[in-house]
Amino acid sequence: MPQSSPDAVDLREARVPESAAGRRFDAVLAELFPEFSRSRLAAWIRDGDALLDGRQARPRDPVRGGEVVRLAARRQVETTAVPQDIPLRILFEDEHVLVVDKPAGLVVHPGAGNADGTLVNALLHRDPSLAALPRAGVVHRLDKDTSGVMVVARTLQAQAALVDQLSARGVHRQYLAVVVGALVSGGTVDAPIDRHPRDRIRMAVREDGREAVTHYRLRERFRAHTALECRLETGRTHQIRVHMAHIRHPIVGDPLYGGPLKLPRGATDALVAALRGFQRQALHAETLEFAHPATGEPVRCSAPVPDDMLALMATLREDAAVHAEAERARRW
Repeated sequence: MPQSSPDAVDLREARVPESAAGRRFDAVLAELFPEFSRSRLAAWIRDGDALLDGRQARPRDPVRGGEVVRLAARRQVETTAVPQDIPLRILFEDEHVLVVDKPAGLVVHPGAGNADGTLVNALLHRDPSLAALPRAGVVHRLDKDTSGVMVVARTLQAQAALVDQLSARGVHRQYLAVVVGALVSGGTVDAPIDRHPRDRIRMAVREDGREAVTHYRLRERFRAHTALECRLETGRTHQIRVHMAHIRHPIVGDPLYGGPLKLPRGATDALVAALRGFQRQALHAETLEFAHPATGEPVRCSAPVPDDMLALMATLREDAAVHAEAERARRW
């Protein structure tokens, strides 16, 4: 699929509605082209890239209504990360969006300690035009050691539409988590989250935090663990990890919120090895569903459960079967 250069200019045209008479040019422009930020539109007005009936106007100038606006939307470099040829598994792709299956261990954004080798570096290699978008089109993130589905916008319009959907809670996000403890039913955690008051790396449930709601239901119950389907109603940092720890069922392998390793009494050697060897949170973004930003049609993408989580669940299942058989033999 051919990609445009980050230096390209998109020419747009629109007519000012009669009802806008007397309003500021910059405010009307923001309504005509909502995919662009107000600050960027104001800069284009000042630079002469947004013309009102063919003439340059000031941001504060009033419009009469009925004028034709011509906008030369200059694509600026927003993301300066270096493109790198890092393999990506693509679940869905068109000219508006990319949906990827992020592997565990891949950081999303470059930052301190991760200057490169990130998802953003991989995205820029696949589509250099993403350099013109904030955060290379990324609209939500997954933790480094959480695997699964992520959607990336390929245009400013798509990015704005997807951000709006997330804010309006219109994106369906379902996760698979393996947690400590044998739960007997599903439920909802409604507990606000914000930065931990003393440890700035961690998040915590706080009365003065931001609203956070996680719904969960049982997928499979083991002897001393449970596989849960978790659905996010909100999208706070580390939300599922914090909420599961809050109800005292932390995610297996979670280095921040899991606490000391807990081995079930009488665990098989295979289970002991599996639990000791699982070095990331057992959390996978399994399904993502959203309205396509251009057509409005539903897009649903699912990422297969990764091998390490499948192996962990298989070992938990075998341990449960061994103990069930031993219990039957004892009763006889």
